[in-house]
Amino acid sequence: MEALIASYGDPSSSDSDSDLTYPASTTPIQKSSHHTLNPLPPPPLDLLNPPTSHGTLYSSQTGQPSRLRNFPHVEGNYALHVFIPVRIPSPPRKLLAKFLKKVSSLVPGLHVVDVDIALDVLCKDDQKLEQVGLGREYHISLGRTVPIRVHQIDSIVSMLRQKLRLQRRYWIDFCKWEVFVNDDHTRTFLSLEVIKGGLSEITKQIQAVNEVYKLHNLPEFYKDPRPHISLAWALGDISHSLKRVVEEEMKSCLTAGGGSSGDSIFTIKFSGIDCRIGNKTYKVCKFSEEQGF
Repeated sequence: MEALIASYGDPSSSDSDSDLTYPASTTPIQKSSHHTLNPLPPPPLDLLNPPTSHGTLYSSQTGQPSRLRNFPHVEGNYALHVFIPVRIPSPPRKLLAKFLKKVSSLVPGLHVVDVDIALDVLCKDDQKLEQVGLGREYHISLGRTVPIRVHQIDSIVSMLRQKLRLQRRYWIDFCKWEVFVNDDHTRTFLSLEVIKGGLSEITKQIQAVNEVYKLHNLPEFYKDPRPHISLAWALGDISHSLKRVVEEEMKSCLTAGGGSSGDSIFTIKFSGIDCRIGNKTYKVCKFSEEQGF
């Protein structure tokens, strides 16, 4: 068991926010504790750096754990997450940072996803906001984050590679700010949604992942998927107030910039699909930057 844990990491750990950022998702109840601990103060901003690997920075301004589980911990289970990795290009980060700063000033309690630093703390330093808040790897989930057993790993990875290995490069457009809430209304998320370029290709990839999940008796993805990445989260259901602020700020940006609501916020090239099991990541398909369409 020690060797398996060393290879795949803590079975109870999951880096995924795939089931946290979708309206129909289910977020697990946090583990209770008989001891009350005072939250630690936030770390100095100069100690924060964007992740350089598949690890994540753990710092909580509120003392609230951000790692949420949509399934109970069972010894020997490992969290499976299939996703498209996304990195926001440098040029649009300044505009995104400006948008986040405005929203954060009007909606208290927002935190950066995965990094889990209070957004208003990062907003005090433009460079750290761009590097830490917007410089990490985001995920477009292609399947639910679910628990699997060790004996299923090889079969799942093999079938995913078989069904998804013949992928072509395409553009992914993020052109809509959206607010999502989980089913039990314990978390609200500020996200960027894919509604045009790349939507059909991502939908087909989700269908392929669903086929693999079905063969392993795993729950399929949502019936009407809405691909997105999530940038910030807040405790509870603040969707109405957050959505109102987001819509007002979008109108303000459109008025100032003379654009339209369907304009792309930023665009990336599809660069592959990853399958993360525990702390181990498998490349399902990958394309070099030099490869054309």
